[in-house]
Order: sequence, then C-alpha cells, then structure tokens
Amino acid sequence: MHPLNIYNTLAREKQPFVPIEPGRVRMYVCGMTVYDYCHVGHARVMVVFDMVQRWLRTAGYDVTYVQNITDIDDKIIRRAAENGETIGALTDRFIRYMHEDADALGIQRPDHEPRATDYVPQMLDIISKLEARGLAYHASDGDVNYAVRKFPNYGRLSGKSLEDLRAGERVATNEAKHDPLDFVLWKSAKESEPAESKWDSKWGSGRPGWHIECSAMSCALLGEHFDIHGGGADLQFPHHENEIAQSEGASGKTFVNLWMHNGFVRINDEKMSKSLGNFFTIRDVLKEYDAEVVRFFILRAHYRSPLHYSNVHLEDARHSLTRLYTALKDVQPDVLPLDWEEAHARRFVDAMGDDFNTPIAMAVLFDLAGEVNRTGSGAMARQLKGLAATLGLLGRDAHAFLQGGKPADGLEPEQIEGLIAARKQAKAERNFAEADRIRAELLAGGVVLEDKPGGATEWRRA
Repeated sequence: MHPLNIYNTLAREKQPFVPIEPGRVRMYVCGMTVYDYCHVGHARVMVVFDMVQRWLRTAGYDVTYVQNITDIDDKIIRRAAENGETIGALTDRFIRYMHEDADALGIQRPDHEPRATDYVPQMLDIISKLEARGLAYHASDGDVNYAVRKFPNYGRLSGKSLEDLRAGERVATNEAKHDPLDFVLWKSAKESEPAESKWDSKWGSGRPGWHIECSAMSCALLGEHFDIHGGGADLQFPHHENEIAQSEGASGKTFVNLWMHNGFVRINDEKMSKSLGNFFTIRDVLKEYDAEVVRFFILRAHYRSPLHYSNVHLEDARHSLTRLYTALKDVQPDVLPLDWEEAHARRFVDAMGDDFNTPIAMAVLFDLAGEVNRTGSGAMARQLKGLAATLGLLGRDAHAFLQGGKPADGLEPEQIEGLIAARKQAKAERNFAEADRIRAELLAGGVVLEDKPGGATEWRRA
C-alpha cells in the first residue's frame, strides 16, 4: 500500500493515516440538500472526495464510501410549497439533476447514498439515548434540544470555546432553549406543514433536525467509530461539531478518527454561496466548458486551498488540459501495466501521499507529457494516461477531446472539414493566398490546423 499522510482538522496537523481495520477504510462525506441545482461549490466537494476515494482504492485499501442526501429540511418544505408540489416530487427531481451533474464531472457513485427520510427510526433511537444520558431535553415549544454545555470538549473541532461561541451570537435566541447554544434534534410539527414532513415520535409529531441526520446515517452504515469524515469547510461548525456531540454523546465512543475539509470556492474574493447570490450552477458552467476541464480546474488546486473561480482560470485550465491530450494525440500508449517503480510514478505517489497534493501530482503529468512529446515513447504515454486515470482525467480518446466542444459562435465539424478540403484544393492550385485566408478563418473560429507529413491536415479546437 502507498503511504499516506492526511491533514486532520481535529488535530490541526498532517498525520500518518492508519485505518481502524487494517486494509479497510470507512469514509462518510456530507452530501447535498436537494431543493435546487448544484453549484460550483458543490462540484468541488464532489470532485475532491471522489479524488480521495479513488486514491485510497489505488493505494490498495478496501473502501466503503458513503455520501448522504438531505431530502427533508426547512428549505425543501418551503420550496415545495412555493412550487405547489410534493416534497418527494421536488427532491426526486433534484436528486436526478445532481446525478446528471456528477456523472458529467466523472464522479464515481458512492457505495451508499442514503436519504435522510429513510433513517428517521435510527435518528429517534439516537435522540432517545441522548435524553436517557441527560444530554437532550424536551423543550416547552415541543422541540427536543441537545444540551451543549453537558458535553465535554464541545468546540474542539472548530477550536472555539463555549464562551467564544456565545459571545459571537452564532445561534438565534429561542426562549424555550435552556441555553442559546443548544441545538435542535427533533423539530415539533407545525399545523401548516404538509403531512409528508411529519413523523410520529414519543415527543409528538415532528421531523429531525439537520445535524442528527448525518449522525444516524453514518453510524448505521459505517459503525459508531469510523475512519474519515469529510465535507466543505463551512460544515466544520456547527454541523460537524454537533455531529461529534450527538454521536459520541449517544455511543460513548470516539466518532471519527480523521476529519477532512475542502476549502471554499471564491469569486471576487467572496465565498461562492446561494445565500450571497454569487453562485454559478454546474449545468450553466457546463454549457460553456467541457466537464473534464471543470474537473481539471478543481483538482489542480490543493483541496484545502481556496479555489478562485473565473472564466480566465477556466480558460487556463482548458489550455492546460489540451496540452496533456495533445501529447497523447500521436503516441499510442503501450499495453503494459502502469509501472509504479518508474521515476515519474514514484514522484506522483509521493505527492498524493502528502495530503493528496494534486498540484504536485499534476506537475508530474506535465513532465510526462513533455517526455512523450520529446521521445514519442509509448511507455511514457502509458504512464501519463495511467497516472491521470487515478484522478479521473485523460480517459477519452485524444482526438475526440481536442475536436470536442464548440464555442457559441464556433464551427461545426462538417464546416471545418469542408474548409480544410477547400484549403487543400487552393494549395493544389497554388492559390496560397486563399489557403492562408481559410486557415485564418478557421483560427478566428477557434480551430487550429496542423499539416502532417504526406499532405494530411489535422485540426483541434484552440
């Protein structure tokens, strides 16, 4: 197995990864709340943890990867009511859209993709255990709340003391709570809410709070103590902090050994988010850019670093990925297995073993592309294609990628081939001015020509 050091948010340092069970990794990642289209911030979570699970498998581990779906919460109920449709119809539709986006980005489906609404009994069981241990109480407004101050070390994941959190007024005032920091485990049903958002419990009709959902789903599928829990940096507090309090409060065991958080996507130096209204949906971005370009754009930044979104950066990613595919255009990889002892592969493994350092791993791919361009080596082409595959890249035929896509005002392949034929005829007639004019017309339309020995002409998108 390839050695691996991972930054543990809880410990605030890189640590050698040692699974609880030798050779096996159990990983849970917080997924989407399905009431709207996924945006580029969601794409980063998808791509980052897809990369992580791919590399864990490449490194030789037997991985069980769980990513949940939140299909019941206030926003979902409100959106369904606004649309005049059932909650199930709304969530099923946006789960389908989420899968379409994920498939386009080359995301491998998780081993388990639980929906919160299928795990309400498990949530009620955890809440009962917390109440029995004095960590939860039935409030006067009908909600069941978690008593934060009764859980030792609350705040250790986020690095906040209870006093810091209280001073920051991060939780809305609710007179029914024993303490403003207490959070809801079970929400009492409101008369105005639809029947499909209500479940029976010993505390009355209601629905789960957001945080308890992930505790129930992760523990049900991975056990009460598992290896890795991941998600976006915005979930570190309060969501993941509350997951620890709930899960450890109920089980008395360490919940998770290692916490991973990817950095924010930023636009104009602000976090991209729906609340700020500065987001781009994945499907809108994919109207302008090839999905593999978007994946490449996300992976060439280290997962913990901010990712600065702009068309300039996406264009640069497109040109960079084009360089890698261009190296494979005329060189057929040999059919031998990937050689992990080869120098480039060893550097790649070292980079990925250092907290999934994809920027360094990408640099290795470009070095290999340079070797392929210089030597025409099928062995080096095999190494390039094989290593890139561990990141979910360079999986297509090079010509298909280079000729794929079309700018809004670009040329269709049939038009391009027709102009190339006209240019060939002009050259045969020694009308070089016309041949040059056609080349210039194609270039203006985003098409680059390459004249090959023997008179053939190949083309690619610029």
